[in-house]
Amino acid sequence: MQRPSADPNLNPSEAADAASLAVHTQDLAKRYGKTVALSGLTMSVRRAEVFGFLGPNGAGKTTAVKLLVGLALPTAGQGWVLGAPIGDLQTRRRLGYLPELFRYQGWMKAREVLGLHCELSGLPRPEWRTEINSALEMVGLSDRADDKVEGFSKGMQQRLGLGVALLGRPELVLLDEPTSALDPVGRHDVREIIRKLKARGTAVFLNSHLLSEVEQICDRLAVVDHGRVIANGTMAQILGHDGAVRVRVTGLEPAGRSALGEFGNLEDEGEWLNFRGLSPDRVPELVSEIVRQGGRVYAVEPRHETLEDRFLQLLEEQDQ
Repeated sequence: MQRPSADPNLNPSEAADAASLAVHTQDLAKRYGKTVALSGLTMSVRRAEVFGFLGPNGAGKTTAVKLLVGLALPTAGQGWVLGAPIGDLQTRRRLGYLPELFRYQGWMKAREVLGLHCELSGLPRPEWRTEINSALEMVGLSDRADDKVEGFSKGMQQRLGLGVALLGRPELVLLDEPTSALDPVGRHDVREIIRKLKARGTAVFLNSHLLSEVEQICDRLAVVDHGRVIANGTMAQILGHDGAVRVRVTGLEPAGRSALGEFGNLEDEGEWLNFRGLSPDRVPELVSEIVRQGGRVYAVEPRHETLEDRFLQLLEEQDQ
């Protein structure tokens, strides 16, 4: 098997042995007949980090997760999970997985659901009690262990699903839209569980379209569109350090507005002009130019670009 090549976002020690990563893929692709579900996915996930995987609906996020956990076979490309080729049976025992859509029998108790999955995952019987109690404590369901699932709220069922994914202390946990149907309290609870996983050295692969969640919890992230990574890195690297500013202006003629394009990427919103890619030391020069063009400046405000802003911009750039 060919060894993974170095990822430019890895530090020297990781680049020297990319097989030590939690996840590494090279041009991973999946087709269903004539439908391309994933095309040329290349990315790396470090051990003991929370990695966000973002993209619009239909971008190939769930397909990517299914390939990583071995529920589907790639059409082309290569991938490694915990140093072994994707789909390796022994490696799958070291993974935790929470699918986007899951359902447990309502008549089963929480403890019984976990016991069933202990059996399905092949955990030694003497370890079941410890594993079940540990998972229940981790997700905050110890006091509901003997309650039936049918009496659980959506948030509690989501916690139980996370508990199932944590059985056997996996080295990598893959979560497919774990907070999409939860209220703010439920999303907060899931974030806390993910932080606990990271603290104990578990890598978390978080597939989500809720950008605010990713912004709060992920160490690094990748943005995928049409099955390809279009941006990846830390939050600061994705958002960029180029600066943004908004200026409230009146009295500018169209020609004067056009002349301001040299100061950065200009978004014209009437009285407000938004500039991306403008370094702070050029702001006085911008104001002087506006006045020279006959405009009057009423306000100059730094603009914090959110992950949503950047996400939409990246997708727009791909469509051009």
